[in-house]
Amino acid sequence: MRPALSVILLTTLIGVGQGLFAGLYTVQVFDRIGLIRGPTSPMFYPLGCAFALAFLAVGLGASFFHLGRPQRAWRAVAMWRTSWLSREVIVLPAFMACLFLYGLGHYLGWARHPIVASVDATLIIGALGIVLCALLFLCTGMIYACLKFLQEWHTPLTVINYLLFGSASGLMLATAYAAIVEPGLVRFFAVWAAGFTLAALLGRSVSLIRNARLKPRSSLQTAIGVKHPQIVQSSQGFMGGSFNTREFFHGMSSAWMRSVKWMFLLAVFPIPLALLAAGLLGGVFPALLAAAFLVQYAGLLAERWFFFAQANHPQNLYYQRIS
Repeated sequence: MRPALSVILLTTLIGVGQGLFAGLYTVQVFDRIGLIRGPTSPMFYPLGCAFALAFLAVGLGASFFHLGRPQRAWRAVAMWRTSWLSREVIVLPAFMACLFLYGLGHYLGWARHPIVASVDATLIIGALGIVLCALLFLCTGMIYACLKFLQEWHTPLTVINYLLFGSASGLMLATAYAAIVEPGLVRFFAVWAAGFTLAALLGRSVSLIRNARLKPRSSLQTAIGVKHPQIVQSSQGFMGGSFNTREFFHGMSSAWMRSVKWMFLLAVFPIPLALLAAGLLGGVFPALLAAAFLVQYAGLLAERWFFFAQANHPQNLYYQRIS
């Protein structure tokens, strides 16, 4: 498939926002049950939510560039009963609204519910946000995992990796954010960021091994209905390109694909983890922690490009060569 920059930005940016929010809410829950000492800065939660909302908003904005007629974007919700894309279009704004209320509640001091004094309103709003966050990961991943004819995507690993990559990048950003706003929580976030990064490495490695072993379900013989054992296609049958050749094939060489794969494997996993460790040795170094997030996010852009490009559309059996 040909990767679209707008979709690459959408899926990576909203993942960062989701992971950052999940990190913020985890701090509140752990603080409430006494496992850690919570933030001392009153702006920790509101400012963190503002950053998460910014990533979600930019990702949502980028998605409009993928639409042929952006003015008709509202129609995307019409197929919510059967389309994971429609469900994503519904869940994403709902999650953003919940995240806004969560940050606003902390900013205005909604520490207690106005009716039931023993209930923390922000905990309830945050719990709803976590549910919507998980649903958004599910919807985004299932857009691709539900496509049976694209074997590289049609696996539960697609949804799992979307969740792991989004959580890892968001928690890596949370580590850098805490280094500036709340240094006492840096190591807490760093442990979670490292854990999800290693889990993402495991999940992506399994998917790469799986995809490398896939065997095409179709062949030139089945595509054209000819059972001869030796069929060689030397031309598409026309000189120019078409929608099919532009949209369903990336046009890059095998060497390029291998280089992108090793690029994201290095940039998403070992380099950020090394920067994360260096940023915590002998103190807290915000610049190194910020660099860990930036390098990892750059690697995620390459990983998402590879994810889309690796999917081999069955129609490429016909459009293999341009003479």
